[in-house]
Amino acid sequence: MLADAAATGRPPAGEELDARRALGERAAGAGYGLRSLIGAHLAATRTAIGGHLAPDHLLAVVEQAVDAFAEGYERAQGPAAHREAAARREFVDDLLLGGGDPGRLGERAARYGLDPVRAHAVAVARGPAPYEDGGPEQHRLRSALAGCFGDRDFLIATKEGRLVCVAPGGREDIPVRFARLAHAESENRGLVALGRPHPGAAGAAASYAEALDALGVADRLGLAGPLLRAADLLVFPVLTRDRAAMAELVLAALGPLRAGRGGAAPLLDTLTAYFDSGCVAAEAARRLNLSVRALTYRLERIHRLTGTDPGDPVQRYTLQTAAIGARLLDWPARPL
Repeated sequence: MLADAAATGRPPAGEELDARRALGERAAGAGYGLRSLIGAHLAATRTAIGGHLAPDHLLAVVEQAVDAFAEGYERAQGPAAHREAAARREFVDDLLLGGGDPGRLGERAARYGLDPVRAHAVAVARGPAPYEDGGPEQHRLRSALAGCFGDRDFLIATKEGRLVCVAPGGREDIPVRFARLAHAESENRGLVALGRPHPGAAGAAASYAEALDALGVADRLGLAGPLLRAADLLVFPVLTRDRAAMAELVLAALGPLRAGRGGAAPLLDTLTAYFDSGCVAAEAARRLNLSVRALTYRLERIHRLTGTDPGDPVQRYTLQTAAIGARLLDWPARPL
């Protein structure tokens, strides 16, 4: 085509471009990569012009030929790409939700770069807006991680509007890096939770559930990120495992606060700030935008209503446990 164009100056004929499209379809069906094929076209162009400057009409022929070839390639790739995307979504669902045959799950895990024999940990990133499957954020994070760790040993996907990273249990550097990248991607407004490693491909589902639970605890307790480890938050599921017992403790220890001015919420906020600041009155007052004198008055009021002194090292444990339970159970907003 180039030789003919150089001799006559005519553009490619329609049947010639159709032939390039057909070759593009064949190349896609044979599994060749488009990048290397375009490189081969450009190499053939350099050979044809023999090191000379190419006139515009020859460059136009190259452009049309390569465009037709890529069109055919993409046309053939379309259905295959859709099938591959659907298979990947199905695998991610089975991996994270624990569905499907374990043996079959292990076979598919190897296809996506995961070793089904190893333990896996799952990190879940939540941004200010839901992440789209195949969106630019997902591609940028995958490329950045691949640049650091290669393109194996981890899986990046989306699930219910969150970004998910599945990594080997012994490679915490991967989810830690993922957390930093996701936090930066969300303009420091996101949060990432990391579940504990669990063995086998099915262990990813357990780690994923822990990461989701950690995000829920973070919401109820106002915990900051960018990375929360489920292993550091195990005490909170323990506290709420017996919900009835925790509700009984909250009502017994903090129920009298409902008699305070404005109800229980302002006094519970006071307790929370006091305990979160390490029982330092000045710091707690700063967090609540109160004077130290006003904070001290509130603590005295809590003491009178509950009969328990938040400043006493022995007595404060009951109040602090009840205050954590109240936040986990969303009391007093929700009746117990």
